[in-house]
Amino acid sequence: MTIALWFETNLLILVAALAIEAASGYPKPLFARLGHPVVWIGGLLERMERRWNRPTLPERRRRLNGAWSVLLLLVLSAGATAVVQIAALLLVPWWLAGLALAVLGSSLFAQRSLHEHVAAVGEGLAESGLSEGRVRLGRIVGRDTEALDQAGIGRAAIESLAENFSDAVVAPALWCAVFGLPGAALYKAVNTADSMIGHDNARYRDFGRFAARLDDVVNLPASRLSVLWVVLAAVAIRGASPRGALKTVRRDAALHRSPNAGWPEAATAGALDLRLGGPRQYRDRFVDDAWMGDGRAQVTPEDIGRALRLYRLACAIQIAAAALLFLSIVPG
Repeated sequence: MTIALWFETNLLILVAALAIEAASGYPKPLFARLGHPVVWIGGLLERMERRWNRPTLPERRRRLNGAWSVLLLLVLSAGATAVVQIAALLLVPWWLAGLALAVLGSSLFAQRSLHEHVAAVGEGLAESGLSEGRVRLGRIVGRDTEALDQAGIGRAAIESLAENFSDAVVAPALWCAVFGLPGAALYKAVNTADSMIGHDNARYRDFGRFAARLDDVVNLPASRLSVLWVVLAAVAIRGASPRGALKTVRRDAALHRSPNAGWPEAATAGALDLRLGGPRQYRDRFVDDAWMGDGRAQVTPEDIGRALRLYRLACAIQIAAAALLFLSIVPG
C-alpha cells in the first residue's frame, strides 16, 4: 500500500461519504445495528468524566485528567478506524474499500441533519409563531431562547448554521481528505469532547480546558476554508454578495469571542447583507459579542431560507471540489 493509494482512497471516501450523507443522512439501518460514533464517543467520555473529574480533586489534577481523557479518546478513535481502513485496503480493491468505508464515514458529517434542524426553526416561526420557533431553536443552540423575538431567533438559527457548516461539515471533510477515516474520526472525537466538556463553568473549566483549546486548533483551517465555499456560493446566488462576504470577514471575523466561529458567521452575514452576532444570553451566562455585518438585524424566516440556499450551494461546491481533486490524482 503506497502513500498515493492512501490519498486516493481518502478522497474517494470523502466524496462518497458526503454524497451519501447529503442524499439520505446517516443510513438508518446502520444506525439501528451499530449506533452512532458520537454516541460511542460521548458515552466513553461521560464515564471518564464521572471518574476523573470529581470536585474533591485539585485543579491541576482535574486539568491533567481532562487532557489524558481526551488523548485516550483520540488514540482509541484513530486506532480503531485506522485498523478498519488498512484492513479494507489489504483485503479488497482500493475503490471497493473506499466505497464501503464511505458508508461508515457518512456518520461523521452533518450536512443533511444541520439543514433539517435549521429549516425546522424557519418553518416553526412561519407556521406556528414565536413559541414553536423558540422550541425548535432550543434543540440546536445553547442560549436562552425564551426572551428571543423573531429577529433574535432568526439570527441565532443562521449563526448556528454558519458555525456548524465549518465545524460539522468542512472540518471533518478536511481532516478526512488528509488522513482518511481516522482523520475524520479524530476530528469528531475532539469536537464531541469540546461540546461535552469544553465549557467555561465550575464543573468543566479545568477538566475541559484541554478539549476546548484543542478544538480551537483543529478547527482553525476549516473555518478559513469555509469562507471560500461561502464566497463561491454567493457568486452563484442572486442577491448574495461575495464582495460583502469578504469585506465583512476582513473587518469583523476577528471580533468574535471564538477564534474560528467568526469567520463563517461574518462571511454569511456579509453575503446575505445581514447583521449577526451581538449580545446574547446563554443558560448560564451573558455574552457581549460584537456585531458582524452592516445589514439588517431584523432577520425574518425568509432570511433563514436564503441562508439555507447559500449553505446548500456551499456544501455542493465542497463536494465538487473534492471530486475534482480526486479525479485529478487518480491515474487515467
